[in-house]
Amino acid sequence: QVQLDESGGGLVQAGGSLRLSCAASGSTFSYYAMGWFRQAPGKEREFVAAISRKGVNTKYGDSVKGRFTISRDNAKNTVYLQMNSLNPEDTALYYCAARMILDPRMVPDQQYNYWGQGTQVTVSS
Repeated sequence: QVQLDESGGGLVQAGGSLRLSCAASGSTFSYYAMGWFRQAPGKEREFVAAISRKGVNTKYGDSVKGRFTISRDNAKNTVYLQMNSLNPEDTALYYCAARMILDPRMVPDQQYNYWGQGTQVTVSS
């Protein structure tokens, strides 16, 4: 079982950037596809980005394409989310998630098994 710990959230002005980190422990990190999701108050949880086990393949939600970049460092058991050109609509609680998966090429956007506690991102206008 993997434990996930997000960090890097905060308050930023519109147009600014943040980098979120998610440190994993308790299991072999490279067995897991990793994803980022977010949830704003009163809204459903939204898929943001995902990355395959070795980091070769990535997938993004439509609202963040071209602005956000997901990456991972398997040597450090960490996945990152670089967020650029932030706008107030990006304000949400951001969650890191893990899904154990056999196919190293797969980049799932659902059915994640393990979740972190979340880190808050607030973008002011």
